[in-house]
Amino acid sequence: MGKTIDFITGREITDTDDERYRQKLARFLVEEKGYAKGDIASKRIIEMAIEGRKVRSMVDLVVTVSGRSFIAVRYGPGSLVTRERPALAVSRIMEDYQIPYTVVTNGEDAEILDTISGQVTGAGLDSIPGKEEAPALLQKTEFTSIPPKQREAEERILAAYDWLEHSLECDDDWCAAE
Repeated sequence: MGKTIDFITGREITDTDDERYRQKLARFLVEEKGYAKGDIASKRIIEMAIEGRKVRSMVDLVVTVSGRSFIAVRYGPGSLVTRERPALAVSRIMEDYQIPYTVVTNGEDAEILDTISGQVTGAGLDSIPGKEEAPALLQKTEFTSIPPKQREAEERILAAYDWLEHSLECDDDWCAAE
C-alpha cells in the first residue's frame, strides 16, 4: 500500500489496513479525548528474554499523564475478548508499575480494562478516559508493581500470544520515536 506518516511521531511508516486503524485511534485520542501528541507514545517496544531467546512485542499507543504511563492501547482486528489477556500482560510488565488502564480495540469498538483486576470497566471508544478525567482518576490510582514470579508469568503469556522475534535493528514498524 505504500507509506504514510505516523500522526504522533511524524515518521514515515508502512501503510496497511491495520496501520490506518492505529492512526485513526491516535487521532481520536488527540482530537476527541484531549491528549496532546506529546502525551502519546506510538509503537512502544517491550523486550523480554524467554528461555534464553529475545522476544519483542509492541504496544500500539501508550498515553502518559503526569509523567506516568496511564493507558496502554493494543489494537488487533477481530474479537476483543481474545485480545484482553496479552494486552493486560503488556500493561503489567511494560513499566516498573502496572499501567492502570488497558484498552483493547479493533479500531471500531473497544474495551477498557482495569489492569490490576482485569475487569472490563467500559465499552466503546468513547469510554476511554480523556485528559480532563485523568487527574481525578490518577488521584485514586495506586501505582503498584507485580512480584517477580508474576512478572515472569505475564512475560510468558505475552510471548505465547506475540512471539515476534525481530532483529535488534529498528525498522519503521517496530520502533518508537526516539
